[in-house]
Amino acid sequence: MSDSTTNVNVEKDLRRLVAEILEVEPSEIDAEAHFVKDLGMDSMMALEILAGVEKKYRISIPEDLLPQFINLSKTIEIVTKLLKDR
Repeated sequence: MSDSTTNVNVEKDLRRLVAEILEVEPSEIDAEAHFVKDLGMDSMMALEILAGVEKKYRISIPEDLLPQFINLSKTIEIVTKLLKDR
């Protein structure tokens, strides 16, 4: 599978996961919208997303990366890198 295919699949999966937790349509989530400031995400929602990502992709997200999960775009970037590095 090519990198671009992986990115598209990761984006689709993460967009769906975030939308489900925020209870909105996936198409309503702007990739650059700040999770907390723009989308109203709270800490419990953030933990749900991280747990969902770890479970879906069978990866462990290092604690020092957690503050970097600020929007969908950055989340896709981090998860894609973790998948390549495993």
